[in-house]
Amino acid sequence: MQSSEQRRYYWPTILFLLTCLSTFWVGLTNWQPLETIIAAFESGSLMSIRRAVLAHWFDGLLYMLCVLAILVLHEFGHFFATVIYRIPATAPIFIPFPLNAIGTLGAVIGMLGEHADRKQIFDIGIAGPLAGLVVAIPIAFIGVASLDLTQPGGGGLGFKMPLALDWMIRWFGIEGYESSTVWLNQLNPFFAAAWVGFLITGLNMMPVGQLDGGHVMYTLFGRRAYPVAKLIIILAIAFMVYFQHFVLIVMVSLLLFIGTEHPPTRDDDVPIGWFRWVLGLASLSIPVLCFPPMIFEIAV
Repeated sequence: MQSSEQRRYYWPTILFLLTCLSTFWVGLTNWQPLETIIAAFESGSLMSIRRAVLAHWFDGLLYMLCVLAILVLHEFGHFFATVIYRIPATAPIFIPFPLNAIGTLGAVIGMLGEHADRKQIFDIGIAGPLAGLVVAIPIAFIGVASLDLTQPGGGGLGFKMPLALDWMIRWFGIEGYESSTVWLNQLNPFFAAAWVGFLITGLNMMPVGQLDGGHVMYTLFGRRAYPVAKLIIILAIAFMVYFQHFVLIVMVSLLLFIGTEHPPTRDDDVPIGWFRWVLGLASLSIPVLCFPPMIFEIAV
């Protein structure tokens, strides 16, 4: 029989290992996992998959290690903050998804947030994104320095650049960078992992509901944050419909499911001090810098 402590970590451990496999798989298929599977079925042979493994296993390993480093630091930033404040929380739960171009849907932790006061919720919310960026930024520098954009984009799927990566590429003066898109055949494992890390961090820092940014926004402004959250959802839906960029539908649906309004903390009147105010206001720029609104470009 498993102890309660063993049961607590059983599924998080299984999901973590599956996320390792799914990101490894996506990396070795050059971020085209579904196309690789379809090609194998159409040919009636697994040789194409075997060739991909033999030719690109090291790229897959690098991508897996970089993505998991970002996700692990992000989630354990939250988790250790809950441990410090003695707020009941689950272990980080990683979400594998081996059929999309990034290999994961991120990770979450569950916690009894109603046990935490205003200052504690602020610290728990902001700890994850800051911890993740600590490793995502140097990985991005390595990835940008390794980019080769002199070869033409191969069409298919392109990764749209958030402002932070766009500025970084231009600062490095990468030859051949003329638009805000990097195509699949131009990616390297470090750059792709950094892009994923920025995407997930930017999404989590949206000031909506119980996302990390929602925690920060509520602790700064209280109930005055509610109209801002609703406005962001309305703008996201309008953007999605106007540009017919329906890849956002999963994210918008998730935000609507979890709710746009942050619940009260155990004590909303606890002062957070000037440093947290400055840090919190500065952190609200993270979605602008890290989240690419168009996300992907599909060549037709």
